[in-house]
Amino acid sequence: MATSTAASHSNTIIAPYGSWKSPITADIVSGASKRLGGTAVDARGRLIWLEERPSEGGRGVLVLEPENPGSDPVDVTPKGFGVRSLAQEYGGGDFTVSGNAVFFANYKDQRLYKQSLSSLDVPPAPLTPDYGGPVVSYADGILDSRFNRLISVRENRRENRLNPPATIVSIALGSNDVQEPQVLVGGSDFYAFPRLDSKSERIAWIQWSHPNMPWDRSELWVGYISENGEIHNRICVAGSDPSLVESPTEPKWSPDGELFFITDRKNGFWNIHRWIESENKVEPVYSLDAEFARPSWVFGFNSYVFVQSLRQRSSIVCSYRRQGKSYLGIIHDVQSSTLTPLDIPFTGLDNIISGKECLYLEGASAVHSSSIAKVTLDDDKSKVANFNIIWSSSPDSLKYSSYISKPELIEFPTEVPGQNAYAFFYRPTNPIYQANQGEKPPLLLESHGGPTYETRGILNLSIQYWTSRGWAFADVNYGGSTGYGREYRDRLLAQWGIVDVNDCCSCAKYLVASGEVDGERLCITGGSAGGYTALAALAFRDTFKAGASLYGIGDLSFFRAESLKFESHYIDKLVGGEKQLIERSPINHVDQFSCPLILFQGLDDKVVLPDQARKIYKAVKEKGLPVALVLYDGEQHGFRKAENIKFTLEQQMVFFARLIGHFSIADDITPIKIDNFDN
Repeated sequence: MATSTAASHSNTIIAPYGSWKSPITADIVSGASKRLGGTAVDARGRLIWLEERPSEGGRGVLVLEPENPGSDPVDVTPKGFGVRSLAQEYGGGDFTVSGNAVFFANYKDQRLYKQSLSSLDVPPAPLTPDYGGPVVSYADGILDSRFNRLISVRENRRENRLNPPATIVSIALGSNDVQEPQVLVGGSDFYAFPRLDSKSERIAWIQWSHPNMPWDRSELWVGYISENGEIHNRICVAGSDPSLVESPTEPKWSPDGELFFITDRKNGFWNIHRWIESENKVEPVYSLDAEFARPSWVFGFNSYVFVQSLRQRSSIVCSYRRQGKSYLGIIHDVQSSTLTPLDIPFTGLDNIISGKECLYLEGASAVHSSSIAKVTLDDDKSKVANFNIIWSSSPDSLKYSSYISKPELIEFPTEVPGQNAYAFFYRPTNPIYQANQGEKPPLLLESHGGPTYETRGILNLSIQYWTSRGWAFADVNYGGSTGYGREYRDRLLAQWGIVDVNDCCSCAKYLVASGEVDGERLCITGGSAGGYTALAALAFRDTFKAGASLYGIGDLSFFRAESLKFESHYIDKLVGGEKQLIERSPINHVDQFSCPLILFQGLDDKVVLPDQARKIYKAVKEKGLPVALVLYDGEQHGFRKAENIKFTLEQQMVFFARLIGHFSIADDITPIKIDNFDN
């Protein structure tokens, strides 16, 4: 292994790629890994947001915007509580705010609680029964003021953990006694987005059933609410026509009482539509080859809001994605179908909510980590008057601006003639160092999870951890990723383990052929479904020289048998029958592994059970390849504790450097034992 030598030339240190010293440490990365879980506004116009804190073991805490500028935000969630729903395992829609009260799902017992925002010293009061454990989960709630109740999606795992019934239920609020929720809608496999009109006379919701995922096929329904609070008439607005493949999502009632929603029926892209109730027909509001929504992996996201305009009854402010970038726009008149872009610095947008004469955006960019911005529009609602970031997952990231590698969207050819795929490429960036002339950097390529998901070119300090040390980094949106329309998304149907693997390998080869990276130092990493792609690339291709799997799937048959309800048929559409499951499972082809591997796994993971990592580790070890396994107590699917986020990042770095790097790292990290390697 080469020893890092340094020489000064014009204030720049000459040192091998990968050996550079960086102020973006693993401690900084893990401390900056606060996740944003949604935003809301209370009756006084104060912003409330949910942040997941690695420093507190991943606890979800609701935070209230201070009333006086310059004051510190106030934690709403008391110690002993954590805000997080486990509905459909991935949760989301964990809380809702109405007036001066917040209603939230508590992580430990999964009960719903009500907390006063006016009396934060008063403990939260339970609203749902105690079933002796976290066996019933609630998400995506909305207050029904007409009947003084909370309406929510419920997943009931009391009788059947793998196939629990889902319903839309009402939870009474007027009694001091906790009552059993009442079922309003049932019979379908899944529900999301229960949304009331302003008078609580109509309710809209999304439902879908096996074998579909919500982005494959779903249905939008409307129900009419009787005087006693029951739904006495129901109409399927979209999704029932078997000849029309669509996946409606995110219904909302306008202030004028019209129902809007997003669907991909016309051009294969999720565009905004509205329902003409009097004629029971659907018409597009604005058509564009762009995604105005995202796949429903979690509950409760908000892609558009209604705002009042001086010249119109109401306008729609919306986010949309084209070619790897998010945009903010406003549709002033749904009749004339015109969209005006609004200039903001964010290139990735997640949620939009209306505040008091303002908007709040959840977003990020190449230089902004996950943030909340307060936005005011001019009087005509035609341009942004003010844009201020009021919360950041990494407020100190600006200190490292000279070390930040900005993403370049690359389009590269795949193995299918005429088909291209996409990735964000990050070059090694460090103002203090440069490599020897002629040296090419090592590459770490990441395959995202889902697999029906999308990676975005926004500031991620874990990526900058690598690039500031002299690594190149590629974040791939392989065929099957969202953000590029249904046709691109459907490339993965029956082809998981083939298209994604080919595209990751094609990306790496493209970067080698372009002269950007060293073809002998190509590494791959991924989490969950991305971990599967990484493992499959190592088992079925010889492109990469080492890999890491974070809670990745190694045995597709085992995964299918143990999958929870939400994903229990997903793999059938992505892979096929038992023959294909066996053929594409890396665990069954360990004899084809030919390079080092490190695995990280949470012991409480219910999505990918720990035995998968153990089996892969044992088989690779018996083959004699360098391999290491890291198991974390108390971690589920995805690591939330700061110390584990840090350890995972550091040990990947050390593992790759020792086994394929040909350089010494600058950080003082104690490496773990690697089997079949001279430690």
